Amino acid sequence: MTIYKKATFAGGCFWCMVKPFDQWDGVEQVVSGYTGGHIENPTYEQVKTGDSGHFEAVEITYNPEIISYDKILEVYWQQIDPTDDGGQFHDRGDYYRTAIFYHTEDQLTAAEKSKQQLQDSGKFSKPIVTQILQAERFYPAEEYHQDYYKKNEDEYKEDREKSGRDEFIKLTWAD
Repeated sequence: MTIYKKATFAGGCFWCMVKPFDQWDGVEQVVSGYTGGHIENPTYEQVKTGDSGHFEAVEITYNPEIISYDKILEVYWQQIDPTDDGGQFHDRGDYYRTAIFYHTEDQLTAAEKSKQQLQDSGKFSKPIVTQILQAERFYPAEEYHQDYYKKNEDEYKEDREKSGRDEFIKLTWAD
């Protein structure tokens, strides 16, 4: 019997964080949602005010027999600008900040190690500011946010291009 695990990440707009994980073998589900705030069952409108304390995030359900948490961390780092504490790309605000939400002590250790390795790599001249926080309750976002890249392909592509995310990823991770 397979025992699935959870991994939760904030990386700016959750629309842009689903597809990079969704295409890996062993990833069973990627859900867009909110975590880290102080309002129960927040709505998109509440989170967007910046007053709820939530991050836009994705919760990944994965099979650790097929894909490791370390590999998921690697995919995560290559989707974000870990030096930006004001949001991600053209999306600004606290709810767009980056964070790794650990569910276990092993995830905490792996996240801290990967963050230190990235800092030591010299890939970035500024400090890595991505937070590592204990996972809290995760609230799935409204249905229209789920699998946005599949349901609204043209708008998704346009938003990614406009944001500067793809250009940053290409320049930063080209090697």
